[in-house]
Amino acid sequence: MKPSIYENSRDVFLDTVNANDYIQLERVSSIYQSLKNSIEKPLKMILLYGKPGTGKSMFLSKLHQTLISTQKAYLYKTPILDESEFFKTLAQDLYDMKYDSELNFTQFMKVVENTELSETTIPLILLDEAQLYSTTMMEKIRLLSDTRKVKFVIALHKTEKEDLIAKEHFQTRIWESIKLDNASTSELKIYIQKKLMKANCLDSANMFTQKSVNLIHKLTNGNYRNTNKLLYSLFDIYMHYEENNPIKIKGSEISTTIIEMSAIHTGLINA
Repeated sequence: MKPSIYENSRDVFLDTVNANDYIQLERVSSIYQSLKNSIEKPLKMILLYGKPGTGKSMFLSKLHQTLISTQKAYLYKTPILDESEFFKTLAQDLYDMKYDSELNFTQFMKVVENTELSETTIPLILLDEAQLYSTTMMEKIRLLSDTRKVKFVIALHKTEKEDLIAKEHFQTRIWESIKLDNASTSELKIYIQKKLMKANCLDSANMFTQKSVNLIHKLTNGNYRNTNKLLYSLFDIYMHYEENNPIKIKGSEISTTIIEMSAIHTGLINA
């Protein structure tokens, strides 16, 4: 049986990080290009920060996909919190050196210092969810970057309680800080429609009027992750009605009622 347009549309908004799903938005593309340009310049570290759901992981995945054909670039999607495992992984990735026993920071620094690299072959490490690393570990990462034999792009959540930028030992050592924000209303409409059109869901893309997008933006505050969850739930409800009560989904525009039902289901509205 052929999947319905609602099933195909629902799966567009699965909560996954895939560089192929990257959506070009003018402001986001400008920030992405700035990040790429920064990497090409002499640096110690670049900080990519923003609230959860603003697209940091997608940025890193897209950047990694773009760079791996031209340079050594490694994406650590999940923090390696054990110090020895972290440095053993770096040794394996950067220098093809495998350690079965423990490898501490001092030992790894000797490896780095004894390795000769040209300016064009300096490897790049992309660290996602870096707020999970300890302060001590982040200081060691900073010391590694000071050798100028490995570059780091560090992505983390910016919170009120813990703001890494404000920590003294990073203020003067981060070459550039790049902040990601939630989408504006106009950006959110482009984001939703481009995601659907990219998956050939043209009919459902055209169902989103400015009125419906305004409501979605009000509920999600333009947060990409929350928008994805809301729309996944929305099209799931549409699938249910299509199978059991088609009269509920007549019309060519997204239903305000179903948007609100989806918001309740995803916890964006307290029922």
